[in-house]
Amino acid sequence: MKKSKGRTARKRRRKHLQSFTDGVNCSHKLEYIKLKKWLKGRGFEDSNLRPAEFWDTGRGLMTTKALQVRDLIISLPEKCLVTTGTVLSSCVGEYIVKWKPPVSPLIALCTFLIVEKHAGAKSLWKPYFDVLPKTYTCPVCLEHEVVNLLPEPLRKKAQEQRATVRELYMSSKAFFSSLQPLFAENTGTIFNYNALEWAWCTINTRTIYMKHSQRECFSLEPDVYALAPYLDLLNHSPNVQVKAAFNEQTRSYEIWTNSQCKKYEQVFICYGPHDNQRLLLEDGFVAVDNPHSSVYVSSDTLLRYFPPLDKQRNAKLSILKDHDFLENLTFGWDGPSWRLLTALKLLSLGADEFAFWKRTLLGDVISARNEQQTLNVTAKICHFLIKETQHTLLQISQLKRSKENLKNHLALVEALRLEDLKILQKSAEILCNLNMAT
Repeated sequence: MKKSKGRTARKRRRKHLQSFTDGVNCSHKLEYIKLKKWLKGRGFEDSNLRPAEFWDTGRGLMTTKALQVRDLIISLPEKCLVTTGTVLSSCVGEYIVKWKPPVSPLIALCTFLIVEKHAGAKSLWKPYFDVLPKTYTCPVCLEHEVVNLLPEPLRKKAQEQRATVRELYMSSKAFFSSLQPLFAENTGTIFNYNALEWAWCTINTRTIYMKHSQRECFSLEPDVYALAPYLDLLNHSPNVQVKAAFNEQTRSYEIWTNSQCKKYEQVFICYGPHDNQRLLLEDGFVAVDNPHSSVYVSSDTLLRYFPPLDKQRNAKLSILKDHDFLENLTFGWDGPSWRLLTALKLLSLGADEFAFWKRTLLGDVISARNEQQTLNVTAKICHFLIKETQHTLLQISQLKRSKENLKNHLALVEALRLEDLKILQKSAEILCNLNMAT
């Protein structure tokens, strides 16, 4: 029987879509061939994982066989890891040991990354450096006008992050200068701010947690970082579970899956139950339909709907501050959080109800009027945040048209704001139903 043209086209389309879902295998690319060869020389056994490009997450790892619960995903020998031990046995080790006051483990690793990147073809770690990102999308790398489009609590943290990296750079300049004997050119040109920002982002976004014993040549900050070539190509998903740890017997860092994964699918790991604001701040990406995501309500937004003439307003604010009820007030997929409702209940107490503030913090119902007013104010805040988010999304779409160079960064903030909008609209729906019920 002759196949119809329509059926053949449909089949081709399905196949095309399938290749998109599965990802495009990239293991034939020269940088990955060199990386695998280099890792093999350090004792890494070839696994079932292949580098691939995925339409939704970009670069990641796919499996060439179906994975079952409790299967070993990857085992990376200690020799492949970059730790402070690696740094001390490199050319900068003796300078770190001599330097007083001692540098932090973080600065030691940043220094190593800058030195090895600068060494280029002469670096023993070149195959790894060739696959590291050239740029990052953490807030510290975003342009000022893009940072201004972030939700207020995240904007504040992004500004703090920038200040931290700037301070780290300024306080390390003298140490960087001490490395001059290692270089023909001036250390100021090698260890510039951009180089440190890149190294800091590499560590912040890509290290695995691995506790090391305290060394005298380092400051007292915890030494818990390890860079893991190849393993760090695994992307995060909030919907999977894994077990990850350094195995003292095999002297390897191992990841075991607690979820199933079909053949040719992307293999995910989970960084923890992080919301999108934290993922963007620490890792420079946003997870779509993240079950842990929340929209944060700032104290300024909270107070917008309460009369400044309320005589007990200052006392109420003082109580909320003392009992840590002005932070982490959120809307989630299941509506307003208990903390947000409790803070609003306390602010909604009438003059005759104020004496019962302790009961409010314990979750007791004070009066029908207080419950109703709390719901009304919560709904108003939710609608205010919806409007604010929609306004920002409009700004982003206008900027995307006029600022070609910021397109990628704007798309990231847009993804965050779109997730926020979904959460707020779901919360508005829940509040509407609650209002109808009462």
